[in-house]
Amino acid sequence: MRNPSPPSVANGSPLGGEEAVDAYAISAEFYDVLQAERDDARVRRLYGGDVAGARVGVLDVGAGTGRVTLMSPAGSRVPVHAVEPTRSMRAPLMTRLASLPADRRRRVTVHPHRLDEADPRAVADVAVCHNTIACLHPVSRRALWPAVARALVPGGVLLVQLPPARPPRHETTYEFPAQRIGRHEYGGRMVASPQGDRIRTGFDYWVRGEGGVLREHHETFWMWPAGRAEVVGELRGAGFAPLPERADPSVLAVRATWAAGAVSQAG
Repeated sequence: MRNPSPPSVANGSPLGGEEAVDAYAISAEFYDVLQAERDDARVRRLYGGDVAGARVGVLDVGAGTGRVTLMSPAGSRVPVHAVEPTRSMRAPLMTRLASLPADRRRRVTVHPHRLDEADPRAVADVAVCHNTIACLHPVSRRALWPAVARALVPGGVLLVQLPPARPPRHETTYEFPAQRIGRHEYGGRMVASPQGDRIRTGFDYWVRGEGGVLREHHETFWMWPAGRAEVVGELRGAGFAPLPERADPSVLAVRATWAAGAVSQAG
C-alpha cells in the first residue's frame, strides 16, 4: 500500500450511481468506532490550512460521515458543499450536522447525488477529495474532474488524496485497534491483496461480548491504483495545473487555470 495508514471506506463514490446507495451498509456502522478519530486528525493536518483560507466556499467530494465537512464550517466562514450519494454514509453525516450550532448548520449544503448530477457551479475556491478516488474506476475518475472544475471558481484549488500508485506485491493486513463501548468490544481488520491491475480490499468486523463473538461482518471494495503523473495528466486535461508538492506527498494540489466565464471548457 502507498502509506501505512489504512484507506477509509467513508467516502461513497461521487460518480457511483444507484449501486452506491448501500455500498457501505456494513462499514457505516463500524467506521466511526474504529477509524474516525485517527482520520479526523489526519484531515485537519492535510487540509485544515486550506479550508481556513477559503474565501468563496469549500467543496467536499465524497463526504462520507463528514470528516472534512464538519471541519469546514468550524474552520472558515464560507459556505460548504458536501457531496455524498451513499445513503448509509450520508445518514451519520446528517446526524452530525443536525447537532451543530444553527449558524454553522445553515452554511452546509448536502448534495445526495453524484457530483455530475448535483452539478454545482462556481461554488468553491477549495475542493477536497479525501479517500475517494482510489475507489473509482478509471473511467469514473476521469469523469469526475470536469464536474469538480465546474464547481470551482477560476484560481480555485483542488486537493486530491492520491490512490496507491500500484497494487501491493503481497497480501497485507492492517488490524484496527479494538474499541470498547459499554460491555462490547468492537474490532476489525483490512486485508488488501493484488488482483491484476486492481486491489481487492476486504474489511472484517466483529463485536465481542463477555461470552465471545456476538456478530461478524465482511465487506469487500475494489481499488484502482494510479500514479501521480497519471492523475496530473487527467487533471491537466480538465484545466488544472499542478502546484508545488506538499509536505505530505499523498496529497496532490492543483489549481484551476481557466479564466472567468471559460468554465465550459471543463464541461
